[in-house]
Amino acid sequence: MAKVPNVLSAAAPAALTAASGLVGGYGVARWSGRRELGGAVLAVAGAGAAAQWHHRSGPATAAALTGLYVAAFGGSHPLAKKIGAWPSVFAVTGVVAAASTVATALITRKH
Repeated sequence: MAKVPNVLSAAAPAALTAASGLVGGYGVARWSGRRELGGAVLAVAGAGAAAQWHHRSGPATAAALTGLYVAAFGGSHPLAKKIGAWPSVFAVTGVVAAASTVATALITRKH
């Protein structure tokens, strides 16, 4: 019987890295009172996720997901005015994690 690869487990690390950057960056900024520390967490995790996306899915997917990551960070600010800060962070994090998982799983499955 042929072994079926678990493409979702291959996709999880980049999604978790991206999610930790968005949630962790906001948490660090909020609890430390220093936005630049939160920005550093966001940047380091974003760079790590981008490297994972590039390695697993190639440069085009990595560029698209990195753009989504940055847009999610920017979009969370006006969204927070409507629904609150934490709900906004969780909403955009969910979008990025889902997109990362789907895109990485689709590319992994093709190979």
